[in-house]
Amino acid sequence: QVQLVESGGGLVQAGGSLRLSCVASGRTLRAYAMGWFRQAPGKEREFVAGVSWNGGNTYYADSTKGRFTISRNNAKNTVYLQMNSLKPEDTAIYYCATTYRSYAHSGTHEYDYWGQGTQVTVSS
Repeated sequence: QVQLVESGGGLVQAGGSLRLSCVASGRTLRAYAMGWFRQAPGKEREFVAGVSWNGGNTYYADSTKGRFTISRNNAKNTVYLQMNSLKPEDTAIYYCATTYRSYAHSGTHEYDYWGQGTQVTVSS
């Protein structure tokens, strides 16, 4: 059974930073791409960032490019999302997910396991 557990969310003022972590168990992540998604109240889940199986390729939504950085440590079975220059519109529940593919994609249907999410709230 694959389990993904996110942590690092919280309340931060606009312009601040947070670092999210996602630890996996039940599956060795080093062969698979990982992604971060978010869902705000009343909105659909959207792609935030993705990283290829070895960390060599990263992908970002236009809204997060230049502010967020995704990375991974396969030895620790962990993926990270460093979020800088946070804005109130970044407020959402953030989810990590793993895909059976080696390279990340932006569609939620490409991912087969999901974490429970961590709340990020950015105050203005």
